[in-house]
Amino acid sequence: MIKMFTTQLPGLFKRISEKQEFEIEDAARLLAQAAVGEGSIYIKAYGEMEAVTAEALYGAEPLPSIKKYEESTVLTEADRVLIVTRLSSDREAVEFAEGLADEGIPFVGISGVVPDGERGLDELADLHLDTKVIKGLLPGEEIGERVCMPTSIAALYIYFAIGFVIREMLEEYE
Repeated sequence: MIKMFTTQLPGLFKRISEKQEFEIEDAARLLAQAAVGEGSIYIKAYGEMEAVTAEALYGAEPLPSIKKYEESTVLTEADRVLIVTRLSSDREAVEFAEGLADEGIPFVGISGVVPDGERGLDELADLHLDTKVIKGLLPGEEIGERVCMPTSIAALYIYFAIGFVIREMLEEYE
């Protein structure tokens, strides 16, 4: 199982980077607007995606101008938000995104896109990045069963890619 998992992860990363290279740059550009302006980048993550919040705030290279979104946070038009959740259909994340859209606060979403016909995070976000993980990567013991959903690993990969681009932009800006 470990060998199969180790083989699948690079393939997942490759799919993310090859299919979303320009979207990653655009997402970084949108978030960087807060870092170069008078705003902040707020992160709101759900469930296991709090791993991205931990990395953004406490990792070896915290993202510039990043803050955790709290219920008491008052956003301004200069702020940007990064929403990270397992699936684009996550009701709580979608409701939060609808509130941001209503207020005109630009935001980036990271989630696995679920084609369920409902209006999801992928449709609400100014820019959305797909983790490409909506089911397990590996075959399970039962016929048709899939196991191992490395959603937080995929989201962290996207977060790091965005961070590289933001840092490059900020270096050029200075």
